[in-house]
Amino acid sequence: MLPLKDKVALITGSSRGIGNAIARKCALAGADVVINYRKAGGSSQEQAEQLCKEIEGMGRSALMVQADIAAKDSVKKLFSETAGRFGRLDFLILNAAKAPFKPVEKLFERELRQLVETNYLGNIFCIQESVPLLAKSGGRIVFISSLGSRFYNPAYPLGSMKAAMESVVRDCAESLRHKKILVNAVCGGIVRTDSFKILRQYWENIDMLPDELFVEPDEIADATVFLCAPESRGITGQTLVVDRGLSNSLFRAVSNP
Repeated sequence: MLPLKDKVALITGSSRGIGNAIARKCALAGADVVINYRKAGGSSQEQAEQLCKEIEGMGRSALMVQADIAAKDSVKKLFSETAGRFGRLDFLILNAAKAPFKPVEKLFERELRQLVETNYLGNIFCIQESVPLLAKSGGRIVFISSLGSRFYNPAYPLGSMKAAMESVVRDCAESLRHKKILVNAVCGGIVRTDSFKILRQYWENIDMLPDELFVEPDEIADATVFLCAPESRGITGQTLVVDRGLSNSLFRAVSNP
């Protein structure tokens, strides 16, 4: 059972963390994968190369493209190389994100611009470039959001951009409906990725949350693959929350083991 067989998935920011898990799951589901990383050289490129080898070892094709989605010309290059290699695109997964851990009122101008350029404009650049390809395949767009889009997180200005993009998901679901492109989002709970190591410095007592409430990257990836698969054909303009129920209650009693 390979629900994404003979399809092509492009995942922004896929060299590490959640994006890495999504790329791997898409390949396991049968898709060829475009792996995107922002900065040439260093650990991101090394991880992208390793992921590329892993996906090719599964019998899938993998294309590695260095591109900063905050720059429109770079985005054009990303999609041009994708089309040149595969001749099609079926799934655009908007995962790339970059922001400082800092209260909004303390952000410098350059940080504010980076916040918007990467996490809002960059995603829209990607959507714009993907539409001609996705319209041909009746493809899907999936945005990776987080609970910061709806709940206060200390020193987490990225949440405001996630909230803005969830609105873009709703709007694009309608504006792209006539092109047969489905647009949805996955809103992830607290995931122990590289950024969590920094977040815990600002979020007092976050380590006191029981392990059962932390989400694994693979759980976000599973939901993303579902929204790309035929079984989700009736879903569009929605944000699927994957947080193990963390957001269900303001008060949660901690039970003894």
